Amino acid sequence: MTEKNINFLSWKSLPPKAGRIILIIFSIILVCIIALVSVLLLWSYPGKPKPFVDKNGNSLPGSISEKIYVNINGIKQGMFIKSEDQKNPVLLYLHGGMPDYFLTAKYPTGFENYFTVCWWEQRGSGISYNTDTSSESVTIDQLVSDTLEVTNYLRHRFHKNKIYLMGHSGGTFIGIQVAERAPDLYYAYIGVAQMSNQLQSEKLAYDYMLKQFKADGNIKMIRKLEAAPVSLKDGIPDAYLAVRDQAMHSLGIGTIHDMRSVVDGIFLESLQSREYTLSEKFNTWRAKLSSGVDILSDTMMATDLAKKVPKLDIPVYFFHGIYDYTCNYTLAKEYFQKLKAPVKGFYTFKKSAHSPIFEEPEKVQKILQEDVLAGTSSLADKK
Repeated sequence: MTEKNINFLSWKSLPPKAGRIILIIFSIILVCIIALVSVLLLWSYPGKPKPFVDKNGNSLPGSISEKIYVNINGIKQGMFIKSEDQKNPVLLYLHGGMPDYFLTAKYPTGFENYFTVCWWEQRGSGISYNTDTSSESVTIDQLVSDTLEVTNYLRHRFHKNKIYLMGHSGGTFIGIQVAERAPDLYYAYIGVAQMSNQLQSEKLAYDYMLKQFKADGNIKMIRKLEAAPVSLKDGIPDAYLAVRDQAMHSLGIGTIHDMRSVVDGIFLESLQSREYTLSEKFNTWRAKLSSGVDILSDTMMATDLAKKVPKLDIPVYFFHGIYDYTCNYTLAKEYFQKLKAPVKGFYTFKKSAHSPIFEEPEKVQKILQEDVLAGTSSLADKK
């Protein structure tokens, strides 16, 4: 490029008015960035959970509300532990593809009223994300081992012989295998949106969505889905995964039945949490893109849990939303019917999609109190 051309492209070559306009635009952008960062910092304070207090605002005796990091199999992993009374039974919660503890601010579960609940953010996910953790280390065997380590940490810390184990979505793939491997550590296993045959589930979701979009006349979504067909033979194309969440949520069959946007319902909600620092929020989404339980998707798609885990030696409870196509409701029920266990209960949530613990918490609490803690299934669906 000649010197003349360089001068032509330089700031000095711009008319004074144009230069001022560009300067103003850059100034506005800079102010917006500073304002956005300031808001995010404000919404990330204090970066830890609030303590439980009595009616006078004093700390509730015997309660616990903390965010801690524990060395689990050589990796520092984060968790939130909450309870109104540390003497309560302990419940370990296994999240799916992404930690969802932040949703409890908008959708309180009430678990802490009856349990000392541990919202553990697994190796490679959320506040446990670390650039030194290789994706190769996030295997089903490793996550099962990590779950057992966290279980024993909780047992020893809170002086319990056994605890309760709850998995949600992808967490059920891990949780039900943990329950099979070490039944002596758990009173019961609770599968929320229980996985069964996930490849078949994705095919059913694809067929359902294509049918609905055709009925609605949504040409744009029809074209996207038809360009990325899901089949039991050829599997799931990347182009389908790129549109899957948007498609599911627009039809009310995704995370929450009434949640129509991942951006509004999950992304922005996570940024508003005051229990995560700004860097932890950044790492949560960084982990979502590069790590976490999603790394196991190939393993999940190739596994039929009805064949891999046909029997549990402890009580088992399945909570499933009728609108759930993320982990298909009908397939979960078929798995439940085949599964052998000393006590079983399947519970249909008629207002829920993928997350009944957030969508119908009162019903979940009633089942936990009257069935799970009692070791019965009196409130379960009738055969």
